[in-house]
Amino acid sequence: MLTTTIAHVNGVALHAAGEQIEEEALRQRACSELLRQAAQRGGLLSPDDPAPQAGVMSGAASEAIEQLLDRRLVLPEPSEEACRRHYEANRQGYAHGERVLLRHVLFAVTPGVDVKALRHKAEGVLLALRCATPQDGAFAEAAAQWSNCPSGRQGGELGWLGREDCAPEFAREVFGTQEIGVLPRLVHSRFGLHVVEALARERGEVPGFEQVRAAVQLSLRQRAWVTMLRQYLLLLAADACIEGVLLEAADTPLVQ
Repeated sequence: MLTTTIAHVNGVALHAAGEQIEEEALRQRACSELLRQAAQRGGLLSPDDPAPQAGVMSGAASEAIEQLLDRRLVLPEPSEEACRRHYEANRQGYAHGERVLLRHVLFAVTPGVDVKALRHKAEGVLLALRCATPQDGAFAEAAAQWSNCPSGRQGGELGWLGREDCAPEFAREVFGTQEIGVLPRLVHSRFGLHVVEALARERGEVPGFEQVRAAVQLSLRQRAWVTMLRQYLLLLAADACIEGVLLEAADTPLVQ
């Protein structure tokens, strides 16, 4: 859905009059503005710093926000026990050489697209393909008809892929599981919404805990950082006058 009314954070407009902006992008701007104003109140940024234009803030504001978050988001080191629990619960996610034979139908998110309508269409195709039999050619037909990826001309076939061949957010949804068939959810990536079918899997080799200790620690720190950022933004939002945007609607990290 696109918004045409002007949204504000403490009186600062998040977009120009008449500018159409997707809701997720609007939430991102609102969260960035909350942090920019917090940096000003904390003396890290000049009160005269200009408001962002088209969502782009000054270099000084970006640096000040980094300083603010360094002060506010003090991360505890994950314990040995927490690291081992995470590793045991996500062993396959650390596998080397894992490959999946994939095909997909891509519903691309492009400027000006009605995301709500696009999602509705993608969910309808997902349901239809989940109910179809693998041998009836429905997936290839759907890819040819709907996919915005060149692979649509080949029935959506992507071939054997490893994690390194995919966008990270796509890989997180597809790898590290044992799912075969059409996945029961839309897969989100920077390119849009994907209906994905895993035709076959090669598990790869799972390294021991000591080999991936640093990666496990980094993963837990990142999770903790995102959680603390969400909490801090909610605190800032509770003390702010926000008009025309709902921050609670975000289901992804609010600032990237």
